[in-house]
Amino acid sequence: MKYVVLFAQTNTGYSAHVPDLPGCVAAGATLAETSELMREAIRMHLAGMREDGEPIPEPQTIAEYIVAA
Repeated sequence: MKYVVLFAQTNTGYSAHVPDLPGCVAAGATLAETSELMREAIRMHLAGMREDGEPIPEPQTIAEYIVAA
């Protein structure tokens, strides 16, 4: 499954979250570090949901960049 990950620059680096997986977040000093931490966070989040017998949500969020003139 492919989930949308939203990244935001912060005062200390970057943060990220997955809108379709509430509570699945990561933060790091660089975008690359945050992306790698987010991959692991998603794996752990889904593994925890499976262990708890929770249904795995289908990805629903769609992302698009829109240029504002």
